[in-house]
Amino acid sequence: MWKNGDWLLHHDNAPTHTSLVVREFLTKNNMTTVPHPAYSPDLAPCDLYVFAKMKRRLKGQCFVSIKEIQAESQQVLNMLTVEDFNECFQKWQNRWDRCIQAQGDNFEGDGGN
Repeated sequence: MWKNGDWLLHHDNAPTHTSLVVREFLTKNNMTTVPHPAYSPDLAPCDLYVFAKMKRRLKGQCFVSIKEIQAESQQVLNMLTVEDFNECFQKWQNRWDRCIQAQGDNFEGDGGN
């Protein structure tokens, strides 16, 4: 996708992601965003996969500085493999499929996927 310029950006509807400055930046750089249903934070890949991995790794630790938090977080991100990302996007697709089946209504859990 990088070589073709066919990137799609998916983020939740957090105000920081939908602010005018962000929308202007995305437009200026010809970035296409995937629409995100309201009240569905669990459809964002970071929320359903990356943050969970980071939370497990960082749970119970005490940090003295922001730099320590950043370093440990970066270490977790650096450990992610291609297979990890494939799994993440498969889970993302499964959740989107469930959202479509529910016609945008709320649903709980992964439904065995």
